Amino acid sequence: MKLKTSIVIISVCLFIFLFITLPIFLSIENKKDEYVASFKGSSFSLKDVNNNIITEKSFESPLTAIFFGFTNCPDVCPMTLHNLDLVINDLEKKKKEMLKVFFISIDPERDTPKIIKDYLDLFENKIYGITGEPKKIFILSKSWGIVSEKIFAEDGNYLINHSSSVILLENGKYLDRISHHADFKEMFKTINKYLR
Repeated sequence: MKLKTSIVIISVCLFIFLFITLPIFLSIENKKDEYVASFKGSSFSLKDVNNNIITEKSFESPLTAIFFGFTNCPDVCPMTLHNLDLVINDLEKKKKEMLKVFFISIDPERDTPKIIKDYLDLFENKIYGITGEPKKIFILSKSWGIVSEKIFAEDGNYLINHSSSVILLENGKYLDRISHHADFKEMFKTINKYLR
């Protein structure tokens, strides 16, 4: 009897705990989503790897995927771009034409247009590469909520810790984001659902 009573008491306590904390958790999640959605991007003028002018107007397609990274990135950047490349491969032809993918270097000191061009040529599909003045890149990345920090080694070389989500825009406005932890299937599902 005591065991049964204890189980009932624990169950009731658990229910009350969930009843109280669930709205708080959902509120935090909503605030986090609202915070991310508040990023609008800034006006900018940079050049792509073919010396074409790229501005915020370049993002005004039915669906735009933006990824901030750098060519010396050992893992997250190439894997994310590889997954985006696979997504493009698997899209229907009409949907492929509706999607634009941009890779924006957060390491403009090392990532020259030629280096980015050679890097993106390793992928099968068209990915627009952008680099430019460090200050302009910093302002643009910050306007989309991207945080980055150089981590130096003893020999003076560095890597960059950075926000790694793929940002999705619809006609230039924030729509959603895809975590860099997402595998190809999850990424495809998210992108495909927005291409109508």
